[in-house]
Amino acid sequence: MSRQVEVDPQRCIGSGICAGTAPGLFVLDGPRSRPVREEIDGDDELALDAADLCPAMAITVREDGREIAPRD
Repeated sequence: MSRQVEVDPQRCIGSGICAGTAPGLFVLDGPRSRPVREEIDGDDELALDAADLCPAMAITVREDGREIAPRD
């Protein structure tokens, strides 16, 4: 099982919360964050946590094409 991770550069404010929460998955690249890789292992809950904590709601995690984060 794999998941796809995206950061919307139009919404990202570069807070760094994602990189602090999941440093192996996100990195600050100038004033914005980006995923280290777009496809991640499906067992990694840190991506979900980072999406939930993003103050700009800029992170989306999908599994089999279905959005699973941010969670409500």
